[in-house]
Amino acid sequence: MVTENQSHPIYVVAAHPNWRNSHVNRQLRQAAASAEGVALCDLYESYADYAIDVQAEQEKLAAARLVVLVHPVQWYSMPALLKLWLDEVLSYGWAYGHGAKALQGKDLWLVASTGGPEASYHPQGYNRYFFDAFLPPYEQTAALCGMRFLPPMVLHGAHSAPQADVESHVATFAERLRSYPEWPELAELESTATCDVPDADRPAGSASAPLQGDL
Repeated sequence: MVTENQSHPIYVVAAHPNWRNSHVNRQLRQAAASAEGVALCDLYESYADYAIDVQAEQEKLAAARLVVLVHPVQWYSMPALLKLWLDEVLSYGWAYGHGAKALQGKDLWLVASTGGPEASYHPQGYNRYFFDAFLPPYEQTAALCGMRFLPPMVLHGAHSAPQADVESHVATFAERLRSYPEWPELAELESTATCDVPDADRPAGSASAPLQGDL
């Protein structure tokens, strides 16, 4: 499903392999779907066959000012279809690389949930690292595309979170969508890092491959 409204260009890409069993992400998806001026792509509904319409997705991204990734954390990363979406849609020569400016100056916001509680993301916890240790791939993806990575919104312990906490989380998410780009902290964020990929690092014929493909 893709819904859109061009009056306020926010593109929400939601990925959950099983919405029926979602305690948090289903409500975030519903909040995005009902938010005015937000275009929503439910990846597992739109591309259940994993055949992504790259041109259509690139058009949505090009029209947006803010791109939001909404997903549960699975094995310290994103669901498989969202990873495929990144591989195919953020292509060399369009999203990054020589002359690629399609996403330059836009914002990328991660809205994620974890099954483990926040205390588990600690050197003494069973996840062994603070949650920030798992964010560099997102941050660097944004930087390579010339985007600004906004502070993530994360709900820990989603499996057992009290309904009041979930409702508060969803309400904050909805308010953020409504108020963007009037977020006080945005004025304090540093400008996007410059990450130029030399042409020599991309052999001829590799334009459609992921960043580290063909190794």
